[in-house]
Amino acid sequence: MRFLQNHPQVLESIYLLSLKILGLFRSRLKPGSRFERFLIPAERLTKGAVFDCRMCGQCVLHSTGMTCPMTCPKNLRNGPCGGVRPNGHCEVVPDMPCVWVQAWERSGKMPRFGSEILHVLPPLSYDREGSSAWVNHFSEGAKAGPHWKQ
Repeated sequence: MRFLQNHPQVLESIYLLSLKILGLFRSRLKPGSRFERFLIPAERLTKGAVFDCRMCGQCVLHSTGMTCPMTCPKNLRNGPCGGVRPNGHCEVVPDMPCVWVQAWERSGKMPRFGSEILHVLPPLSYDREGSSAWVNHFSEGAKAGPHWKQ
């Protein structure tokens, strides 16, 4: 999995392909639907293995260099805290590289969505925890940003 994490441009391509494929089922991607019941375990398995996904239901990987901000011990969603160590590691877990240092470096390798790291993300809505991020994005497409429009 380290290969994929260090090659966010590959993950970006997979993301775009997933976006197109799931876009074909947009009308069926509703909260509580049969599709969501299928997608939840699929997301948990795939995103869990690659990104250590916490199933927040509001995935922003495309905006954070394909690095999950929920793996930050402080759950910071819009950039690093003031405690990033000089070596780029976390102040809370000193052996761990700062999630946001990694996000910044990886976003520079993403040709399509790399600049999205500069955008402020909305606060996390904890009522979506455990739900499908894909279903949430497609059911809220107009709010999710211009790249969701097919």
